[in-house]
Amino acid sequence: VQLQASGGGSVQAGGSLKLSCKAPRMILSVFSPSRKAWYRQAPGKQRELVAELTSGDSKKYQDSVKGRFTISKNNAVKTLYLQMNNLEPEDTAVYYCNIQTEYGDFWGQGTLVTVSS
Repeated sequence: VQLQASGGGSVQAGGSLKLSCKAPRMILSVFSPSRKAWYRQAPGKQRELVAELTSGDSKKYQDSVKGRFTISKNNAVKTLYLQMNNLEPEDTAVYYCNIQTEYGDFWGQGTLVTVSS
């Protein structure tokens, strides 16, 4: 199953971006209840969890993005989103979507977000 991530780009500090992660070949009964998350990896750093949408639809965020980022999904189009507002230079990274299912752990290809001061 291939996840298609998009929406990255270059913005100035204070700007906004919305990342999308589509799972067109994942059947809805697998997509809907799965755990979904966004991770990011900045240059020279380890990959870190940014936001999580649990199988029970609870939302969890890394402290540094609370109040600025929002994770959501649209089951009808099998797409995961990450709305990022008030971006900071420290948010610069490659962002990866992740979906954990009973059939395996799936990753998007990564989308680059660059925030300039």
